[in-house]
Amino acid sequence: MLARLMHDHKHIAKLLTILSIKCNKLTAGEQINYNVVRDIVEYMQSYAEHSHHPLEDIISEFYISKFSSPSSADLLLAEHEALSHASTSLMATLNLILNDVVVPKEQLVLELQSYVQLQRNHMEYEESSIFPKWRKTMSDSDWYAVSSMCNERLIDDPLFAESGAVLFEELREYLATTDTD
Repeated sequence: MLARLMHDHKHIAKLLTILSIKCNKLTAGEQINYNVVRDIVEYMQSYAEHSHHPLEDIISEFYISKFSSPSSADLLLAEHEALSHASTSLMATLNLILNDVVVPKEQLVLELQSYVQLQRNHMEYEESSIFPKWRKTMSDSDWYAVSSMCNERLIDDPLFAESGAVLFEELREYLATTDTD
């Protein structure tokens, strides 16, 4: 489970790099493909917020019930909620723009910068504080129990899985032709 979460973080980091590049282009007055930006945020909403974060929440609840450390779980849940609110707000702004409603460029730039930084800070917190605690403390039987609890929330990644899904086709093509490493 932890390897899967770290694998997700690697993919999310790649998408955040693209959002940063798009934000920098906007700041410089260059045109950007708003559809790609919207697709990244939509992916974050459909996968990260509905599969990745709930898996982390399940593991966190299990960890608390067995090893009792509620303060870190409260922060983790609060961050997941803040990320959801940020992506909802950013998506609303993007939808306005894509529907030809005038939105100040500065507003979009600030929302993008804030969103990217919030996501990066969150992943850093998990990778430096939460995941190491789980790795150190939880036994193989704990991970087996957690995996069983997570099974109903596990879905294939709609962008990076090899399942051949047609979701995010434009974004998948963009990623194939863009060097973000």
